[in-house]
Amino acid sequence: MKLIVGLGNPGIEYQFTPHNAGFLAVDRIAEDCGVTIANRRGRALTAKARFAGQEVLLAKPETFMNLSGLSVAALLRELEIGPERMAEDLVVLYDELAIPLGSIRIRERGSAGGHNGVKSISAVLGTEEWTRIRIGVGKPALESGREVKAGGKDYLLSPFRKQELVVLDEVLDRVTKAVETIFTRGAGPAMSEFNGNAGM
Repeated sequence: MKLIVGLGNPGIEYQFTPHNAGFLAVDRIAEDCGVTIANRRGRALTAKARFAGQEVLLAKPETFMNLSGLSVAALLRELEIGPERMAEDLVVLYDELAIPLGSIRIRERGSAGGHNGVKSISAVLGTEEWTRIRIGVGKPALESGREVKAGGKDYLLSPFRKQELVVLDEVLDRVTKAVETIFTRGAGPAMSEFNGNAGM
Protein backbone atom coordinates (compact mmCIF):
# COMPACT_ATOMS: atom_id res chain seq x y z
CA MET A 1 0.00 0.00 0.00
CA LYS A 2 1.15 3.54 -0.81
CA LEU A 3 1.02 6.35 1.74
CA ILE A 4 0.08 9.91 0.72
CA VAL A 5 0.47 12.43 3.55
CA GLY A 6 -0.68 16.04 3.42
CA LEU A 7 0.86 18.39 5.99
CA GLY A 8 -1.07 21.06 7.85
CA ASN A 9 -2.43 22.10 11.21
CA PRO A 10 -5.66 20.60 12.58
CA GLY A 11 -8.44 23.01 13.48
CA ILE A 12 -11.04 24.93 11.49
CA GLU A 13 -9.17 28.23 11.98
CA TYR A 14 -6.26 26.89 9.89
CA GLN A 15 -8.31 25.14 7.19
CA PHE A 16 -7.87 27.61 4.31
CA THR A 17 -4.46 29.04 5.19
CA PRO A 18 -1.33 28.70 3.01
CA HIS A 19 0.33 26.46 5.62
CA ASN A 20 -2.49 23.93 5.12
CA ALA A 21 -1.99 23.51 1.36
CA GLY A 22 -0.91 19.90 2.01
CA PHE A 23 -4.16 19.10 3.84
CA LEU A 24 -6.16 20.73 1.02
CA ALA A 25 -4.25 18.68 -1.59
CA VAL A 26 -4.86 15.35 0.14
CA ASP A 27 -8.53 16.33 0.59
CA ARG A 28 -8.74 16.91 -3.19
CA ILE A 29 -7.35 13.42 -3.87
CA ALA A 30 -9.88 11.98 -1.40
CA GLU A 31 -12.69 13.87 -3.13
CA ASP A 32 -11.61 12.49 -6.52
CA CYS A 33 -11.56 8.98 -5.03
CA GLY A 34 -14.97 9.41 -3.39
CA VAL A 35 -13.70 8.89 0.17
CA THR A 36 -13.69 11.00 3.34
CA ILE A 37 -10.56 11.34 5.48
CA ALA A 38 -12.09 10.59 8.86
CA ASN A 39 -10.61 7.38 10.35
CA ARG A 40 -8.09 7.79 13.18
CA ARG A 41 -4.86 5.80 13.00
CA GLY A 42 -1.17 6.58 13.45
CA ARG A 43 -1.94 9.98 15.04
CA ALA A 44 -3.65 11.05 11.81
CA LEU A 45 -7.02 11.24 10.11
CA THR A 46 -6.92 8.70 7.29
CA ALA A 47 -8.89 7.10 4.47
CA LYS A 48 -8.16 4.06 2.31
CA ALA A 49 -8.70 4.57 -1.41
CA ARG A 50 -7.92 3.15 -4.82
CA PHE A 51 -5.87 5.72 -6.72
CA ALA A 52 -3.74 5.47 -9.87
CA GLY A 53 -4.31 1.71 -9.86
CA GLN A 54 -2.89 1.39 -6.34
CA GLU A 55 -4.23 0.83 -2.86
CA VAL A 56 -3.38 4.02 -0.99
CA LEU A 57 -3.77 5.40 2.49
CA LEU A 58 -4.48 9.15 2.55
CA ALA A 59 -3.40 10.83 5.79
CA LYS A 60 -3.58 14.20 7.55
CA PRO A 61 -1.46 14.18 10.75
CA GLU A 62 -3.26 15.49 13.85
CA THR A 63 0.01 16.31 15.59
CA PHE A 64 0.34 19.94 14.41
CA MET A 65 2.94 20.74 11.79
CA ASN A 66 6.15 20.63 13.85
CA LEU A 67 5.47 17.03 15.03
CA SER A 68 4.33 15.61 11.66
CA GLY A 69 7.19 13.10 11.66
CA LEU A 70 5.71 11.20 14.62
CA SER A 71 2.54 10.52 12.65
CA VAL A 72 4.35 9.67 9.40
CA ALA A 73 6.66 7.21 11.21
CA ALA A 74 3.69 5.55 12.97
CA LEU A 75 1.83 5.12 9.66
CA LEU A 76 4.92 3.74 7.88
CA ARG A 77 5.34 1.19 10.69
CA GLU A 78 1.69 0.21 10.54
CA LEU A 79 1.80 -0.24 6.76
CA GLU A 80 5.18 -2.04 7.03
CA ILE A 81 6.85 0.38 4.63
CA GLY A 82 10.55 0.10 5.45
CA PRO A 83 13.42 2.40 4.45
CA GLU A 84 14.03 0.43 1.25
CA ARG A 85 10.47 1.15 0.02
CA MET A 86 10.01 4.67 1.35
CA ALA A 87 11.17 6.44 -1.83
CA GLU A 88 8.53 4.62 -3.93
CA ASP A 89 5.69 4.24 -1.42
CA LEU A 90 5.60 7.55 0.49
CA VAL A 91 4.61 10.91 -1.01
CA VAL A 92 4.32 13.99 1.22
CA LEU A 93 2.44 17.11 0.10
CA TYR A 94 3.19 20.47 1.73
CA ASP A 95 3.28 24.24 1.29
CA GLU A 96 6.43 26.06 0.15
CA LEU A 97 6.84 29.80 0.67
CA ALA A 98 9.91 29.96 -1.61
CA ILE A 99 7.80 28.89 -4.63
CA PRO A 100 5.15 31.24 -6.07
CA LEU A 101 1.48 30.37 -5.78
CA GLY A 102 0.49 28.55 -8.96
CA SER A 103 3.63 26.38 -9.18
CA ILE A 104 4.55 23.00 -7.73
CA ARG A 105 7.89 21.20 -7.41
CA ILE A 106 8.43 17.46 -7.07
CA ARG A 107 11.61 16.25 -5.39
CA GLU A 108 12.84 12.81 -4.34
CA ARG A 109 14.98 14.17 -1.51
CA GLY A 110 16.13 17.44 -0.02
CA SER A 111 16.55 19.62 3.01
CA ALA A 112 13.66 21.13 4.94
CA GLY A 113 14.38 24.69 3.84
CA GLY A 114 12.95 25.98 7.12
CA HIS A 115 9.69 23.97 6.91
CA ASN A 116 9.01 22.57 10.39
CA GLY A 117 6.86 19.69 9.14
CA VAL A 118 9.62 18.54 6.78
CA LYS A 119 12.27 18.94 9.50
CA SER A 120 10.18 16.73 11.77
CA ILE A 121 9.69 14.00 9.13
CA SER A 122 13.38 13.85 8.14
CA ALA A 123 14.46 13.88 11.81
CA VAL A 124 12.13 11.06 12.84
CA LEU A 125 12.76 8.94 9.73
CA GLY A 126 16.51 9.62 9.88
CA THR A 127 16.65 10.39 6.14
CA GLU A 128 15.80 13.09 3.60
CA GLU A 129 15.29 10.42 0.90
CA TRP A 130 11.51 10.55 0.50
CA THR A 131 9.35 11.93 -2.29
CA ARG A 132 7.66 15.25 -1.75
CA ILE A 133 5.49 17.67 -3.71
CA ARG A 134 6.04 21.27 -2.65
CA ILE A 135 2.99 23.42 -3.32
CA GLY A 136 3.94 27.02 -3.97
CA VAL A 137 2.18 29.53 -1.70
CA GLY A 138 4.66 32.41 -2.05
CA LYS A 139 3.90 35.79 -3.55
CA PRO A 140 6.06 38.30 -5.39
CA ALA A 141 7.07 41.04 -2.93
CA LEU A 142 4.54 43.86 -2.64
CA GLU A 143 2.06 42.31 -5.06
CA SER A 144 -1.35 43.67 -4.06
CA GLY A 145 0.27 45.37 -1.07
CA ARG A 146 0.97 42.13 0.78
CA GLU A 147 4.70 41.66 1.17
CA VAL A 148 5.95 38.26 2.30
CA LYS A 149 8.93 38.62 4.58
CA ALA A 150 11.41 35.79 5.25
CA GLY A 151 9.61 33.19 7.33
CA GLY A 152 6.23 34.67 6.44
CA LYS A 153 4.55 33.16 9.51
CA ASP A 154 1.70 35.68 9.67
CA TYR A 155 0.99 35.14 5.98
CA LEU A 156 1.17 31.33 6.26
CA LEU A 157 -1.42 31.26 9.05
CA SER A 158 -3.77 33.87 7.54
CA PRO A 159 -6.66 32.71 5.34
CA PHE A 160 -6.17 32.74 1.57
CA ARG A 161 -7.89 35.56 -0.29
CA LYS A 162 -10.62 34.72 -2.81
CA GLN A 163 -8.42 35.24 -5.88
CA GLU A 164 -5.68 33.09 -4.30
CA LEU A 165 -8.19 30.27 -3.73
CA VAL A 166 -9.10 30.35 -7.43
CA VAL A 167 -5.42 29.79 -8.34
CA LEU A 168 -5.03 27.15 -5.62
CA ASP A 169 -8.05 25.22 -6.89
CA GLU A 170 -6.33 24.62 -10.24
CA VAL A 171 -3.04 23.79 -8.47
CA LEU A 172 -4.72 21.10 -6.34
CA ASP A 173 -5.91 19.37 -9.52
CA ARG A 174 -2.32 19.50 -10.81
CA VAL A 175 -1.00 18.02 -7.54
CA THR A 176 -3.48 15.14 -7.90
CA LYS A 177 -2.24 14.46 -11.45
CA ALA A 178 1.38 14.72 -10.27
CA VAL A 179 0.88 12.08 -7.53
CA GLU A 180 -0.84 9.85 -10.09
CA THR A 181 2.15 10.27 -12.44
CA ILE A 182 4.63 9.43 -9.64
CA PHE A 183 2.79 6.17 -8.97
CA THR A 184 2.26 5.19 -12.61
CA ARG A 185 5.47 6.41 -14.31
CA GLY A 186 7.89 7.31 -11.50
CA ALA A 187 9.18 10.50 -9.89
CA GLY A 188 11.59 11.35 -12.74
CA PRO A 189 8.92 11.64 -15.45
CA ALA A 190 6.64 13.45 -12.97
CA MET A 191 9.37 16.03 -12.30
CA SER A 192 9.87 16.58 -16.04
CA GLU A 193 6.16 17.13 -16.54
CA PHE A 194 5.20 19.19 -13.48
CA ASN A 195 8.25 21.10 -12.21
CA GLY A 196 7.45 24.19 -14.25
CA ASN A 197 5.58 27.40 -13.85
CA ALA A 198 1.87 27.89 -13.45
CA GLY A 199 -0.22 26.20 -16.10
CA MET A 200 2.57 24.02 -17.48
